Amino acid sequence: MKNLPIILLVLTAILFSGCSKNLEKLPQGVVFNENLKTPENVEAMVISAYSALGNDHWSVPYTTMWAYGSVRGGDAYKGGGGTGDQNDVHAYELFSINRVDLGESDGTWFRLYVGVARCNAALALLNEMGDDVFPQKLMRTAEVRFLRAHFYFLLKVLFKRIPYIDESVEKSAYQTIGNDLYSNEELWTKIADDFRFAAQYLPVTQEESSRITKGAAQSYLAKTLLYQSYVQDEQHNVTSKDQAKLNEVVAYCDSVINSGRYHLAEDFAENFLSEYEKGPESVFAIVFSKSDGTPQGRINAGVGTNYPMNQEYGCCGFHQPSSNLVNAFKTNANGLPLLDDYNTNDIVPSGDFKTQRFDTRLDHTIAIPGHPYKYQKNLVFQASWNRDNATYGNFMSMKETVAYTDPTFMKYPPFMSSAKDWPVIRYADVLLIKAEALIELGREQEALPLINSIRQRAQKSAARLTQADGTPTSSYYVATYQPGVNCVWTNDFARKALRFERRLEFAMEGYRFFDLVRWGIASEFINDYFSVEQGRTPHLAGAAFKKNRDEYLPIPQNQINFSQGLYRQNFGW
Repeated sequence: MKNLPIILLVLTAILFSGCSKNLEKLPQGVVFNENLKTPENVEAMVISAYSALGNDHWSVPYTTMWAYGSVRGGDAYKGGGGTGDQNDVHAYELFSINRVDLGESDGTWFRLYVGVARCNAALALLNEMGDDVFPQKLMRTAEVRFLRAHFYFLLKVLFKRIPYIDESVEKSAYQTIGNDLYSNEELWTKIADDFRFAAQYLPVTQEESSRITKGAAQSYLAKTLLYQSYVQDEQHNVTSKDQAKLNEVVAYCDSVINSGRYHLAEDFAENFLSEYEKGPESVFAIVFSKSDGTPQGRINAGVGTNYPMNQEYGCCGFHQPSSNLVNAFKTNANGLPLLDDYNTNDIVPSGDFKTQRFDTRLDHTIAIPGHPYKYQKNLVFQASWNRDNATYGNFMSMKETVAYTDPTFMKYPPFMSSAKDWPVIRYADVLLIKAEALIELGREQEALPLINSIRQRAQKSAARLTQADGTPTSSYYVATYQPGVNCVWTNDFARKALRFERRLEFAMEGYRFFDLVRWGIASEFINDYFSVEQGRTPHLAGAAFKKNRDEYLPIPQNQINFSQGLYRQNFGW
């Protein structure tokens, strides 16, 4: 060690001799705002905000929301290799063992706020650009404000009480912004304001088809206003319905409907087949890709564990439809859903899909043993393809998967997924959002043709649902609601029909739980679901939904710790 002073002197001389030159160079990997203030770089920042869409992972699947909306909403069991496999989702499913320190909740919060941060960074730069320098400024601002609203919408329905930060807030002030700075109503208004801006300034069409359009913004604004119209108190009870906002919902849906840009796909299947991407029903979809120069492509990693276990696929058997959901697709002698007693007689043990009548959407949504998988007549789904039949049963989800022969399919062992786009808002949603608002406004007669249009499309969606010999896979019978003939169309009946139709149309798409919370019936439905389903599957033992707590996930304990106690925990936790 006696040579240490000499070594230090030599190093000091080298550092100071090169100091003037080195200080003139920008450090590698560091970007300064002044260097970003060019049209090309601002455009790149906007694309960075877009890229946060679909940037989830099988452990935090916020693209399809299957773990948060389908599993918690009674449409699906967790699936996989038993209750210990992705145990956080098991905790979501049972509610009773959910905790404030779950890693998945913290990871979902973090990734969604990364999306918000990218949007705010892009907006801060856009605000400093002149229109003369960057003529696309207004349109790009509208796109990014839409994206920010999307991330905040997901955070809001998941966690309710969230910190709201926009591009005007200096990073040094982040630590001063609590998650109780704004009321529930004010948070919804801030999200709606971003969608309003986007709806005002976005074009009807975009030269680049993956960019957001006016119709997408108007639809998402209508959806946001619908959620906001169900006024909640601090304990998550729905206390009233805002009629003015419901009227706004109708108006924005009408703008989309009357634009002539969208219509229902001819066959329900087309919404979940890669060859029909960007079809007439796609209002806002998250775009994926493969063979794009990156090692694994931009595939939908959030559903990377949701494929069967047969040799054509291989892993990992998550997101399995519940018996309750399978029974929901039954229809009566009039071709209508069994609104009140669909779950009384369980079709699952017999596996008889020929004697009982069913809605066609059953076989578009659920992989059933003995039925073709993803319309492949030579690939018949088998119970053995499931990973843990004794725990989770014999069914699998299909909307998020593709055929193994599909050009978008890709394996990244042991997982697999595809580059198929994922629809966040379909035109069917716009129609049913409007129908719901009309019913809550006491205008159920106007809602009837909207609901019937969805059912008429279901009637016409049986062509792909055949066995190899051409016979129908199941016995299908779907009829429309005909007041005075097969139903009495009162306001209460219309509400029940609308809510059931949403379940059939969007089953396994991640909507269900959030619908139940919006309507204020989550506790009633989920506990009724548990009371029956616990007798069908052992993994739900001890499951219970606690009213005035479980409507929302707890604020992750890590986030409360990072905020040094500034964030307040949600009510009931």
